[in-house]
Amino acid sequence: MIEALGSLSAFDKAVQAAALSRADTAPVQKSAFAGAAALAGGVPAASPGGSTDFADIMAQLATSVRNDVRAGEAASIAGIQGKATTQQVVEAVMSAEQSLQTAVAIRDKVVAAYLELSRMAI
Repeated sequence: MIEALGSLSAFDKAVQAAALSRADTAPVQKSAFAGAAALAGGVPAASPGGSTDFADIMAQLATSVRNDVRAGEAASIAGIQGKATTQQVVEAVMSAEQSLQTAVAIRDKVVAAYLELSRMAI
């Protein structure tokens, strides 16, 4: 499964291309985003004097979820090989599961918002 996650680099390239195309139209300041757990606790703070771009937040969320899932897979493999304790494996897998559930919940909200907008009369 870790190898399959490596194919997500096409996603990273698409996100970078989108960021470059936006860079020509408007300056965007990057905000610090600690991962899916930070988003679950609230909206990340905007940079002083700047705004946070929604696409950048979503890209950072996707990257964070991917990294958490990779860490959970790596910990599982290390546990099978006897290189990690059961507690370490459980913590990594639970963190990956929480990140994935957060990403799915956000995706569901975005889809619901899109469907609501598509029903609006113009």
